[in-house]
Amino acid sequence: VQLVESGGGLVQPGGSLRLSCAVSGFTFSSYSMSWYRQAPGKERELVAYISSRGGNIYYPDSVKGRFTISRDNAKNTVALRMNSLKPEDTAVYYCSALVDSRYWGQGTQVTVSS
Repeated sequence: VQLVESGGGLVQPGGSLRLSCAVSGFTFSSYSMSWYRQAPGKERELVAYISSRGGNIYYPDSVKGRFTISRDNAKNTVALRMNSLKPEDTAVYYCSALVDSRYWGQGTQVTVSS
């Protein structure tokens, strides 16, 4: 199983970023996918979840209305569109899949700062 994130970077408050995760090693269309983040000194937290076919989506209140998760089962990718970014969104962002165990990508840094 391999998950590879891309798309992080430095953005000003109020700006937008799109993260992408390319997945291989399992039948992508059969499993839900999630995005997590971990800020320095804090626990890793869930920021978005999408079911295998995209019919069920979940966001915590901290990102609801600003973040959008999507997936392309033909391309084995999952994306996270982040709008209206705030300094408190600064973290390393990870995509994750729960297959026979939980798998993680290497993470991509998102820094929101003026």
